[in-house]
Amino acid sequence: MESLQSREVYRNAWMTVREDDIRRPDGSTGIYGVVDKPNYALVIPLDGDRLRLVEQFRYPLGMRRWEFCQGTAPDLASVEAKELAARELREETGLRAAELVELGVLDVAPGMSSQRGTVFLATGLTEGAPERELEEQDMRSAWIHRAEFEAMIARGEISDAQTVAAYMLLLLHESRQPNL
Repeated sequence: MESLQSREVYRNAWMTVREDDIRRPDGSTGIYGVVDKPNYALVIPLDGDRLRLVEQFRYPLGMRRWEFCQGTAPDLASVEAKELAARELREETGLRAAELVELGVLDVAPGMSSQRGTVFLATGLTEGAPERELEEQDMRSAWIHRAEFEAMIARGEISDAQTVAAYMLLLLHESRQPNL
Protein backbone atom coordinates (compact mmCIF):
# COMPACT_ATOMS: atom_id res chain seq x y z
CA MET A 1 0.00 0.00 0.00
CA GLU A 2 1.32 3.42 -0.94
CA SER A 3 0.60 6.67 0.89
CA LEU A 4 -0.17 9.44 -1.61
CA GLN A 5 -0.96 12.30 0.73
CA SER A 6 -1.46 12.74 4.48
CA ARG A 7 -3.29 15.43 6.43
CA GLU A 8 -3.71 15.96 10.15
CA VAL A 9 -7.39 16.27 11.09
CA TYR A 10 -7.12 16.47 14.90
CA ARG A 11 -4.47 17.00 17.58
CA ASN A 12 -4.35 17.24 21.37
CA ALA A 13 -1.64 16.67 24.01
CA TRP A 14 -2.02 12.87 23.79
CA MET A 15 -2.62 12.03 20.13
CA THR A 16 -3.07 13.11 16.55
CA VAL A 17 -5.50 11.77 13.99
CA ARG A 18 -4.56 11.82 10.34
CA GLU A 19 -6.28 10.84 7.14
CA ASP A 20 -4.12 9.39 4.37
CA ASP A 21 -4.98 9.06 0.70
CA ILE A 22 -3.65 5.64 -0.32
CA ARG A 23 -3.14 3.50 -3.39
CA ARG A 24 -3.75 -0.23 -2.97
CA PRO A 25 -1.62 -2.89 -4.69
CA ASP A 26 -4.26 -3.26 -7.44
CA GLY A 27 -4.02 0.49 -8.25
CA SER A 28 -7.34 1.50 -6.70
CA THR A 29 -7.33 4.46 -4.30
CA GLY A 30 -8.92 5.05 -0.92
CA ILE A 31 -8.47 6.68 2.46
CA TYR A 32 -7.04 5.41 5.71
CA GLY A 33 -7.60 6.99 9.12
CA VAL A 34 -4.75 6.64 11.60
CA VAL A 35 -4.49 7.52 15.29
CA ASP A 36 -0.89 8.43 16.09
CA LYS A 37 0.08 8.20 19.75
CA PRO A 38 3.50 8.09 21.38
CA ASN A 39 4.85 4.68 22.29
CA TYR A 40 4.03 3.59 25.82
CA ALA A 41 5.57 1.49 28.54
CA LEU A 42 3.68 -1.13 30.54
CA VAL A 43 5.10 -2.47 33.80
CA ILE A 44 4.39 -5.78 35.53
CA PRO A 45 5.40 -5.34 39.19
CA LEU A 46 6.02 -8.83 40.58
CA ASP A 47 6.74 -9.72 44.20
CA GLY A 48 6.68 -13.47 44.78
CA ASP A 49 3.25 -14.59 43.58
CA ARG A 50 1.74 -11.10 43.83
CA LEU A 51 1.18 -8.65 40.98
CA ARG A 52 0.60 -4.93 41.52
CA LEU A 53 -2.30 -3.55 39.52
CA VAL A 54 -3.97 -0.19 39.25
CA GLU A 55 -7.68 0.47 38.93
CA GLN A 56 -9.08 3.60 37.36
CA PHE A 57 -12.04 5.02 35.49
CA ARG A 58 -11.62 4.60 31.74
CA TYR A 59 -13.67 7.38 30.19
CA PRO A 60 -14.20 5.84 26.71
CA LEU A 61 -15.63 2.69 28.33
CA GLY A 62 -17.52 4.52 31.08
CA MET A 63 -16.27 2.11 33.75
CA ARG A 64 -13.45 1.38 36.15
CA ARG A 65 -10.90 -1.22 35.02
CA TRP A 66 -7.99 -3.11 36.61
CA GLU A 67 -4.75 -3.19 34.61
CA PHE A 68 -0.98 -3.07 34.86
CA CYS A 69 0.44 0.44 35.15
CA GLN A 70 1.14 1.88 31.73
CA GLY A 71 1.40 5.19 29.97
CA THR A 72 3.08 7.59 27.62
CA ALA A 73 5.10 10.74 28.09
CA PRO A 74 3.07 13.97 28.18
CA ASP A 75 2.77 16.36 25.24
CA LEU A 76 3.51 13.66 22.63
CA ALA A 77 7.11 13.49 23.84
CA SER A 78 9.35 10.59 22.94
CA VAL A 79 11.03 9.03 26.00
CA GLU A 80 13.28 5.96 26.17
CA ALA A 81 11.10 2.95 27.09
CA LYS A 82 12.95 1.89 30.25
CA GLU A 83 12.94 5.45 31.62
CA LEU A 84 9.23 5.75 30.84
CA ALA A 85 8.55 2.40 32.58
CA ALA A 86 10.32 3.51 35.77
CA ARG A 87 8.38 6.77 35.74
CA GLU A 88 4.98 5.13 35.17
CA LEU A 89 5.66 2.62 37.95
CA ARG A 90 6.61 5.40 40.39
CA GLU A 91 3.73 7.72 39.37
CA GLU A 92 0.93 5.17 39.45
CA THR A 93 1.97 2.84 42.30
CA GLY A 94 4.74 4.59 44.21
CA LEU A 95 6.98 1.57 43.63
CA ARG A 96 10.64 1.75 42.68
CA ALA A 97 12.23 -1.27 40.98
CA ALA A 98 15.78 -2.51 41.48
CA GLU A 99 15.46 -4.29 38.13
CA LEU A 100 13.40 -3.68 34.98
CA VAL A 101 13.61 -6.47 32.39
CA GLU A 102 12.18 -5.92 28.92
CA LEU A 103 9.74 -8.72 28.02
CA GLY A 104 8.58 -7.65 24.55
CA VAL A 105 6.64 -5.20 22.43
CA LEU A 106 2.88 -4.98 21.84
CA ASP A 107 1.01 -3.26 19.02
CA VAL A 108 -2.11 -1.67 20.48
CA ALA A 109 -4.47 -1.65 17.50
CA PRO A 110 -2.40 -1.94 14.31
CA GLY A 111 -5.45 -1.62 12.08
CA MET A 112 -6.02 1.97 13.23
CA SER A 113 -3.13 3.16 15.42
CA SER A 114 0.64 3.51 15.14
CA GLN A 115 1.09 3.13 18.91
CA ARG A 116 3.36 0.39 20.26
CA GLY A 117 4.21 -0.50 23.83
CA THR A 118 7.21 -2.04 25.51
CA VAL A 119 6.46 -4.42 28.40
CA PHE A 120 8.76 -4.59 31.43
CA LEU A 121 8.96 -6.92 34.42
CA ALA A 122 9.74 -4.96 37.61
CA THR A 123 11.35 -6.78 40.55
CA GLY A 124 13.25 -5.82 43.70
CA LEU A 125 10.45 -3.44 44.56
CA THR A 126 10.50 -0.70 47.19
CA GLU A 127 7.28 0.97 48.35
CA GLY A 128 6.81 4.72 48.18
CA ALA A 129 4.11 7.33 47.65
CA PRO A 130 2.49 7.53 44.20
CA GLU A 131 3.10 10.70 42.15
CA ARG A 132 -0.08 10.60 40.08
CA GLU A 133 -1.04 12.98 37.32
CA LEU A 134 -4.26 15.00 37.53
CA GLU A 135 -6.17 12.50 35.35
CA GLU A 136 -5.11 9.70 37.72
CA GLN A 137 -6.40 11.23 40.94
CA ASP A 138 -9.10 8.56 41.37
CA MET A 139 -6.67 5.71 40.66
CA ARG A 140 -6.08 3.04 43.27
CA SER A 141 -3.45 0.34 43.44
CA ALA A 142 -3.39 -3.11 45.02
CA TRP A 143 -1.37 -6.30 45.24
CA ILE A 144 -3.28 -9.22 43.71
CA HIS A 145 -2.18 -12.86 43.93
CA ARG A 146 -1.60 -14.49 40.57
CA ALA A 147 -4.36 -17.07 41.02
CA GLU A 148 -6.86 -14.27 41.70
CA PHE A 149 -5.46 -12.23 38.77
CA GLU A 150 -6.08 -15.16 36.41
CA ALA A 151 -9.56 -15.68 37.87
CA MET A 152 -10.31 -11.96 37.31
CA ILE A 153 -9.33 -12.37 33.64
CA ALA A 154 -11.58 -15.45 33.35
CA ARG A 155 -14.50 -13.54 34.92
CA GLY A 156 -13.99 -10.55 32.60
CA GLU A 157 -12.98 -8.24 35.44
CA ILE A 158 -9.62 -7.65 33.76
CA SER A 159 -10.20 -7.03 30.07
CA ASP A 160 -7.48 -4.55 29.14
CA ALA A 161 -5.91 -6.18 26.09
CA GLN A 162 -2.42 -4.87 26.86
CA THR A 163 -2.57 -6.24 30.42
CA VAL A 164 -3.68 -9.69 29.26
CA ALA A 165 -1.09 -9.78 26.45
CA ALA A 166 1.66 -8.55 28.79
CA TYR A 167 0.84 -11.36 31.22
CA MET A 168 1.35 -13.83 28.37
CA LEU A 169 4.78 -12.28 27.75
CA LEU A 170 5.54 -12.79 31.45
CA LEU A 171 4.49 -16.45 31.26
CA LEU A 172 6.68 -16.99 28.20
CA HIS A 173 9.61 -15.26 29.93
CA GLU A 174 9.20 -17.46 33.01
CA SER A 175 8.99 -20.64 30.90
CA ARG A 176 12.44 -19.83 29.46
CA GLN A 177 14.04 -19.29 32.88
CA PRO A 178 15.66 -22.51 34.17
CA ASN A 179 15.51 -21.49 37.86
CA LEU A 180 11.81 -20.63 38.02
